[in-house]
Amino acid sequence: MKNRVKALREARKWSQGDLAKTLGVSRQTVISIEKERYNPSLELAFSIAALFDCPIEAIFIPESKKKGDDV
Repeated sequence: MKNRVKALREARKWSQGDLAKTLGVSRQTVISIEKERYNPSLELAFSIAALFDCPIEAIFIPESKKKGDDV
């Protein structure tokens, strides 16, 4: 899933460690989310959205379905 976490974090001049500490997760979790290797739990996504005062859908953008997928 695409996301804007890195851009939002950098706009506030926070390090990955600062964000991790505020969210109560590891720095590695923040790195993985920013590199789009890990999709956060719904609870963590809500926490991120609340922290940046944005709706979840303004931060996390689902990748569009591939043509021909029947899901």
